[in-house]
Amino acid sequence: MEVREVAELSPDERAALFERDAGVEAVRGDVREVVNRVREEGDVAVREYTREFDGVEVGSLDVTDDVARAAETVDDDVRAAIDEAVANVREFHERQVPADWRDEFGGGEGGADAEKNAGTRELGRRFRPIDRVGVYVPGGAAAYPSSAIMGVVPAKVAGVEHVAVATPPAEEVNPVTLAAIEAAGADRVYSIGGAQAIAALAYGTESVNSVRKVVGPGNKWVTAAKAEVRGDVDIDFLAGPSEVLVLADDSADPELVASDLLAQAEHDPNASVVAVTDSPELAESVADAVETGVEGRERADTIREALDHDASGVLLARSMPEAVLFAEEYAAEHLSIQARDDEELLDRITNAGSVFLGPYTPVAAGDYASGTNHVLPTNGGARLHGGLSVDSFLRSTTVQRLDRDGLAAISETVTTLAEAEGLEAHAESVRRRLRDEE
Repeated sequence: MEVREVAELSPDERAALFERDAGVEAVRGDVREVVNRVREEGDVAVREYTREFDGVEVGSLDVTDDVARAAETVDDDVRAAIDEAVANVREFHERQVPADWRDEFGGGEGGADAEKNAGTRELGRRFRPIDRVGVYVPGGAAAYPSSAIMGVVPAKVAGVEHVAVATPPAEEVNPVTLAAIEAAGADRVYSIGGAQAIAALAYGTESVNSVRKVVGPGNKWVTAAKAEVRGDVDIDFLAGPSEVLVLADDSADPELVASDLLAQAEHDPNASVVAVTDSPELAESVADAVETGVEGRERADTIREALDHDASGVLLARSMPEAVLFAEEYAAEHLSIQARDDEELLDRITNAGSVFLGPYTPVAAGDYASGTNHVLPTNGGARLHGGLSVDSFLRSTTVQRLDRDGLAAISETVTTLAEAEGLEAHAESVRRRLRDEE
């Protein structure tokens, strides 16, 4: 990898780094056709696209009954790893479950404002799960049982009654993926991939029950399909190919920095992997370690393609403050901070999907089993929202009860604002209640 200076990046180079579309917009037209046909033709369109895109003639699209049998074929050590990952992810997400609450507001304790504050307003908030959710679990070039865990577990922790999984078909779907789907607790499993899977979950077909929200990562076709169905159903966010940015100073081990870049690069040829540092020596060492580390990898071609495109690279900043500003603007899906003052640097970061602190916290730990969720915003989405969580599967409802004195205490405010907006009936709905009591 070539080392480039942050201050010397051209407008085109900056655009490649900060506008990481990864080809999603280019396929929107084709995806729209797929989504519309699945919506209109159901299983017929799904089967046709499965033959065309996956090269598979599927039997039943619903493979729920096959999951348990396939899971039984998985080696004991793999099953144990799945169970531990599920337990860790569940434990972390259980900490996120919010409690319903209701408190009294108002009720003055005397003094000049006692009359105004008399009475109570009982206000609260309660949380209820979405009833039907679809989780997309990628397949294709690699199997992703971890994505099943990350999508299904928080939904079940939130209390979602029906969690359906769609995962791409194959002559034999990876049994490890199916074992993870079972362990995570999915209620229904469909052998469908790509844009047609998102459309089937969103609108339903003869074989697929429609859901109210679709979540999960995928390639540009999946991401574009989520953009198409958004509005008809809810989605989590538009998550593109994997990203990592490593923020490092001269105390970092170049081999460890390089290992995190290589790990994310093997996900997808469109993955974006960046290291930024203020140390010229570290920058050169990381670039060399990355080049050396590619050799002999099973997915070397994928890694090489990811490393070679313009959204990846090793960048040299003039100072750590400049490196931090770059990281903030980049808003990485995964941000690894490998520096002696990592907590201080973290305090200066607001835009990141998930942060990994210190030399013993590889991004891969969060990908699989630390407990945090790996379904995270990409392409700068961390400036707007966080990753998948229990909150993603909950709706909140506010609740209120006023007694007569509580209503009287705010009546002048309500009626004044209502009449200022020209909504006389709103004001009268308050006055009528107080007049009736009198």
